[in-house]
Amino acid sequence: MLIERHNAILELARQLGRVSVDDLAKRFDVSPQTIRKDLNELCERRLLARTHGGALLSSGIENVGYEARRIISSKEKADIGESVAALIPDNTSIFINIGTTTEAVAQALLQHRGLMVITNNINVASLMRGYSQIEVVIAGGVLRHADGGIVGEAAVDFMRQFKVDFAVIGASAIDADGSLLDYDYREVKVTKTIMDNARHVILAADSTKFERTAPVRVGHLSQVTTFVTDHCPHPEFARIASEAEVDMIETGRQLTEKSA
Repeated sequence: MLIERHNAILELARQLGRVSVDDLAKRFDVSPQTIRKDLNELCERRLLARTHGGALLSSGIENVGYEARRIISSKEKADIGESVAALIPDNTSIFINIGTTTEAVAQALLQHRGLMVITNNINVASLMRGYSQIEVVIAGGVLRHADGGIVGEAAVDFMRQFKVDFAVIGASAIDADGSLLDYDYREVKVTKTIMDNARHVILAADSTKFERTAPVRVGHLSQVTTFVTDHCPHPEFARIASEAEVDMIETGRQLTEKSA
């Protein structure tokens, strides 16, 4: 049986997506060493996944709540959004799919002009609605209440009507072998259609996606033109990107080089 503190840690992880050693030590008034032991035990039971300085909620079949995902790595996602926006010129057509990182890209694109944005992300459409220099086209289909994503066959058929300059996609999890993964097969079908109908595919995903797993395969890194992340922790993944001639941009490394 899990001790009471373990259950409390798990509940916090469900609410926030991730927990840190320092915050937990203060909350429960115990030493960081005690918290590390707790996290290690929870990770051994595969209830959490260890990260530097803390742990993530570990689930191979269910994603972290959408609001929690917005909080996780929010600074890194904002930096990724700015880097992706810098790759996209004015007077361009773009797919933007579901995800908190792709929303960060949409935020960074608001000062662009002459954009046509086709999306199945109701949050992106709402964000861009008040900007007259951006034409927003939103897919029809089933609205997923958990995150405002529009999925299903109607959304797939809608996306097939277009051939755009750029696609900005996210992923719920990334394997070291280059596989891009997600939780909902309905969303995956839309994302695959988006990838198939764009001239330049940009994958925008922060480094925590390397620490998670998901059951549905979206595709492979080799199908992506550019990968923008804060940090790539796997040399094997970097090698795959290089061999597939995928341009990988690490925003964390860029910021370090600028400050040096």
